[in-house]
Amino acid sequence: MEWQRVLNQWRILVYSLWQKNIIKLACCDLCFSAISDTITEQEMPTQRLLCTHCLNELPLFRLEQLQGDLLHWPAIIKGLPQRGFNRLLTVAPYTAPFDHWLKQLKYQGRFELAPLFATLLYKQWQHAHHIHPFDSVDLVISVPVHQSKWQIRGYNQAHLIAQRFANKLQVPYQSNLIKRVKQGDSQVGKTGAQRRRALRGNFAINDATLKHIKHVVLVDDVVTTGSTANEISKLLISLGVHTVTLVTVCISLPLSNKVK
Repeated sequence: MEWQRVLNQWRILVYSLWQKNIIKLACCDLCFSAISDTITEQEMPTQRLLCTHCLNELPLFRLEQLQGDLLHWPAIIKGLPQRGFNRLLTVAPYTAPFDHWLKQLKYQGRFELAPLFATLLYKQWQHAHHIHPFDSVDLVISVPVHQSKWQIRGYNQAHLIAQRFANKLQVPYQSNLIKRVKQGDSQVGKTGAQRRRALRGNFAINDATLKHIKHVVLVDDVVTTGSTANEISKLLISLGVHTVTLVTVCISLPLSNKVK
């Protein structure tokens, strides 16, 4: 109907004006300079937290040294001895400013960080794909939290990132494919073996949804021992998925000779 078309045009116009004006009030999350001095209009829809200078100075992994896959890095192989997933893509090591940002998103509800993380993940994905192309992706999913934790926190940070990342990839995203059926203790501070024991039987998958699904991208905020991703990846592969690519914002391992 004509009135709906006009209303939609007005919505687009209002949103565009809001974007242009809100950016004038914003300052960089790191250097506190006015973002409007450096950020381009093309960058506005993707992230409005960092100026161009700080964005370019982030300590990202140099994927060309790793053939576009962190599983080619000996330190990763040593730190993640049991890997159920086939490929690993990560934005940066778990250091400043990412460690601070991830805690803010997870515990303080800084939801504006999710679009930034999704943008950085997508740029890393494009870079990795140029170095070593990915197989066609059928589905994007996120590491779930137990319902009780969701009720307390009100959200799942991995879901917030994955939803936006899938939109950039133009690939279907399914938030309820995996369920965490057991609520265990916090995994913080546990060894890999302790985490693996604690996570056995923690997840259930709606296998009816996996028909004809061959390549799944699993998104999480940070990988430490890889135990959670391994448990989910094994379930997916046991149900017919051929390839699981783990995509995370950060990796937290006692790494030496960091590749930056």
